Amino acid sequence: MNFWKLIQRFVPPYRGQMALNILFNLLSTVLSLFSFAAIIPVLRILFGLTDIETRWVEWSSVNGIQDALAALRNNLYCILNEQISQHGAMYVLMLLGLFLILMTGFKCLTAWLANYYMVPIRTGVLRDLRKQLYDKILSLPMGYFTEARRGDIISRMTNDVGEVEASIMSALDILFKDPIMITVYLITLLLVSWQLTLFVLVLMPVAVFLIGRIGRSLKRASTKGQEQNAEILSSIDETLLGLRVVKGFNAQDKLRNRFLNLINATRATYNRINRRYYLAHPLSEFLGTALIAVLLWFGGLLILSDHATIDAATFIYYLVIFYSIINPAKDLSRASYGIRRGMASLERIDAVLQTTSNIREPEHPLPVVFQHELAFNDVSFAYRSDRPVLSHICLTIPKGKTIALVGQSGSGKTTLTDLVPRFYDPQSGAVTMDGVDIRSFSTHELRDWMGIVCQEPVLFNDTVFANITFGVDTSRPAPNGLTWRQAAEQAAKIANAHDFISAMPDGYDSVIGDRGSRLSGGQRQRISIARAILKNPPVLILDEATSALDSESERLVQEALEHLMRERTTLVVAHRLSTIKHADLICVLHEGQIVERGTHDQLYALGGYYTKLVDMQQ
Repeated sequence: MNFWKLIQRFVPPYRGQMALNILFNLLSTVLSLFSFAAIIPVLRILFGLTDIETRWVEWSSVNGIQDALAALRNNLYCILNEQISQHGAMYVLMLLGLFLILMTGFKCLTAWLANYYMVPIRTGVLRDLRKQLYDKILSLPMGYFTEARRGDIISRMTNDVGEVEASIMSALDILFKDPIMITVYLITLLLVSWQLTLFVLVLMPVAVFLIGRIGRSLKRASTKGQEQNAEILSSIDETLLGLRVVKGFNAQDKLRNRFLNLINATRATYNRINRRYYLAHPLSEFLGTALIAVLLWFGGLLILSDHATIDAATFIYYLVIFYSIINPAKDLSRASYGIRRGMASLERIDAVLQTTSNIREPEHPLPVVFQHELAFNDVSFAYRSDRPVLSHICLTIPKGKTIALVGQSGSGKTTLTDLVPRFYDPQSGAVTMDGVDIRSFSTHELRDWMGIVCQEPVLFNDTVFANITFGVDTSRPAPNGLTWRQAAEQAAKIANAHDFISAMPDGYDSVIGDRGSRLSGGQRQRISIARAILKNPPVLILDEATSALDSESERLVQEALEHLMRERTTLVVAHRLSTIKHADLICVLHEGQIVERGTHDQLYALGGYYTKLVDMQQ
């Protein structure tokens, strides 16, 4: 991506600050020229050149810019000579010193104001980028996260965004300031001596070529470095999640060696990146010094020639301005290196931002109506085209009934339930509510009708109250004239969670730790059930909600689930078959197809798949 396209993409919301930044940068540069201009009369006084005969030039006789500049310079010398003759050289030197201080003060003030208005642009662009990336992560379908590595996603949201902040954002003020300075200084140099300036411009492309050559290699190496950072994060993430297994199998050395290889490879990559990056400053300094040396030689030729086009004092002024170009040019070269590093990270971020979701929102969504039944009509689905997970599923779930899905692991039970809230869309067939394809509904409104309790409860590092009320909008009034605290406590009582919550140090205001780490498995599950109860959804999806619990916890959770399932349309994925004996319909899935359906007694009497599953558990 071209950097100026990046500017057009992110900076427009901050046009006002950008205009003020450019204005004050321009003022700062112009004021610096006035500061430098005080050097010429000072040098003339010090070198005893004030006795040059000058006559006042009438402004009415001036034609063109060159004549105007010559007349201005001539008349200033007239005034200078007059003041020296009246008050002495020391008095004039004092006035010139005060002028220099005043101009420098205004220059510093405008430079600060330019940076003052740059700060909200830098922080705002970075905030916008983070917001876009986070919003995109929230909007992407579940299928994206089955293919992408979690560590890689985290790396793009942290390391890559951090690299953009450290390189591109820090380069914004340089790119808004230094081109202005270089342009104004070059125009001034042309006006002072076009011969010298033309000579410099002939030599400058050589320096630009050398610096650009190094910058291009930085982008390729930076992309590789960010990919290696993502692998490191993935390795850390896997280690933390599987630490119990790692220690149980004494696999510490194996993981340690794998991690060491990763960080050594990353170190080698960043050695190459940073060595090239740090080459920018000395290379630009060397090239700048070489240019000045050549310029001194060529300027000497012009001054000492029989037809001198520039005097010694003006040449020194020229050198001061030219040397003032070198620092912004060096900063600009370093900024270009940083931008190339940052653009590699931005391309990785854009790979996420430009991902298209296969869950399409309808242009004109229909209102969700659920009065009669939820149905799967000849539904087929595959995560990859070569391996179908569900094949021609036909199933009708009357409103208010409980349907249980059983079968061996990998038979498609969870995938079938994921089609209902549109975590995925089927490749063929349709899921309907009262005969209307759910793809005709807004996904937000559709999911408002549903509550989900998973095998592994998803809790957040927040208070118990915040986790229970996670699925509702607490800015609206609570139901039945209650406060949200009262409604949360009522839901917790139904979920058999109120007693252990009340026994916690801060009750409902207790923080439960990362992923609910301060609670037992049964307690975490009961809080997630309380969350579903508080939401009070018409459709309930239970995905093996009791399979990972001990007998006592299972009993308490099962009681809570029975309260939750009353008068709701419920789709239950069951591992422990004893928990679904009273379901209105049990469907047995095998290799993505419903091979048996009926009540517990009917299926057990068949002596088929279901009978084998029950007998194995007994």
